[in-house]
Amino acid sequence: MLSLKQQEVRSIDIARHLGYSKPSVSVAMKRLRENGFVLMDDNGFLTLTPEGRAIATRVYERHEVISRYLISIGINEETAQKDACRMEHVISEETFQKIKELYKQTQVAADSVNHRGTRL
Repeated sequence: MLSLKQQEVRSIDIARHLGYSKPSVSVAMKRLRENGFVLMDDNGFLTLTPEGRAIATRVYERHEVISRYLISIGINEETAQKDACRMEHVISEETFQKIKELYKQTQVAADSVNHRGTRL
């Protein structure tokens, strides 16, 4: 998510964004580097490997769909974002696909109502 907003990302940027300590993020980044998901240059800038980007893209899609779905059913945005951050990592693929389908149906229904100029 940070790399979408800024060109260069360091561990401290991640720590600030997530509200974690720099040492905690450094330990996590070390694990991600050891597993081949992240690269770090001599200046401490982080880059996702192709494998890391694939995982990040999947998790980000989950976050976006889940948070938008929660908002569409009446959850306030702040709560929806926080809940999506937790859910995106533990939800099964089957459950995620069903939520994604429901969200798409909700959007189609909302779009058809909006095109007619009437409200639900």
